[in-house]
Amino acid sequence: MAEEKKYTLSDFDYDLPEELIAQTPLKQRDSSRLLALDAVTGEYEDKHFYDILTYLKPGDALVMNNSRVLPARLHGARPETGGHAEVLLLRQDHGDVWETLVKPAKKSPVGSTIVFGDDLDNPIMTATVVGELEHGGRYIEFHYNGIFMELLDQLGEMPLPPYIKEKLDDQERYQTVYSKIDGSAAAPTAGLHWTPELLDKVRAKGIKTVELTLHVGLGTFRPVDEENIEDHKMHSEFYQLSQEAADDLNLVKKQGGRIVATGTTSIRTLETIGTKYNSMLQADSGWTDIFIKPGYKWTVVDAFITNFHLPKSTLVMLVAAFTGRDNILHAYKHAVDAKYRFFSFGDAMFIHK
Repeated sequence: MAEEKKYTLSDFDYDLPEELIAQTPLKQRDSSRLLALDAVTGEYEDKHFYDILTYLKPGDALVMNNSRVLPARLHGARPETGGHAEVLLLRQDHGDVWETLVKPAKKSPVGSTIVFGDDLDNPIMTATVVGELEHGGRYIEFHYNGIFMELLDQLGEMPLPPYIKEKLDDQERYQTVYSKIDGSAAAPTAGLHWTPELLDKVRAKGIKTVELTLHVGLGTFRPVDEENIEDHKMHSEFYQLSQEAADDLNLVKKQGGRIVATGTTSIRTLETIGTKYNSMLQADSGWTDIFIKPGYKWTVVDAFITNFHLPKSTLVMLVAAFTGRDNILHAYKHAVDAKYRFFSFGDAMFIHK
């Protein structure tokens, strides 16, 4: 829904009581609530996520991001002092060199070493700081014997979002049931509601399920500081779509079905490729910094599932680009009044036209 008005950051603010920020996942993934919103009329219905089947139609395609969250928070020590060091993996640069955030950064100059494991004299893995970035960022080269991802599983913790204060008992609850490809620093949380059984019902109804990959970066949590949202610089994230997936989606479109995206990460991938190739999809991979906000011309996505997003975030702006700002903020006000659960472990929306 194109809108001519020039919006500012304050236009995407809303009041959210802190107690509505979900701190833990529900026991049953698909028992979360679902607010179904008609993007054209602004009308909404209160449902549960397992009711999603009533909104999906035979001939539609359901698109899911199969990226898997890395246990990317590592606790290490400085061998010379035994002092604690925390390393957060952001992105693999090349080989065993990673872009990271290190705390405390001041004690991690280029050339310094961090060791990981309980025995400082015989660590499981070591790392050397080989370069500096802004905001405490460091390029770190890891040294180890064995397979890096297996050691990461052994040593690392799941990097939960900053607004989640509770400890996560089961690490798999911050993964989708279809996660396959390691690389994300945060979960594509709209997909957390799916269960294998519910996906089987989707397929049995004649709906195509299609996977793509977008590795979610921590930049997704970076606040927008500029009141003029045009000045905001989006973070980049790596995406990949196979030719088989592109062919499946193009055929669904050609036959009159809808492309239904699970989450803003799937949307960002599909719309990036659709913008490049004149609304068609083809095998593609690369880095996207697409900024979808009111006034955006949609190319691929016809409907989507998403969670409730932070006030004044680029993700609220993305949803508003589809629904119109007033429709989404009215729906959010209802969700607050009805005590929906918000953010990563919270409830979901299904947005359609």
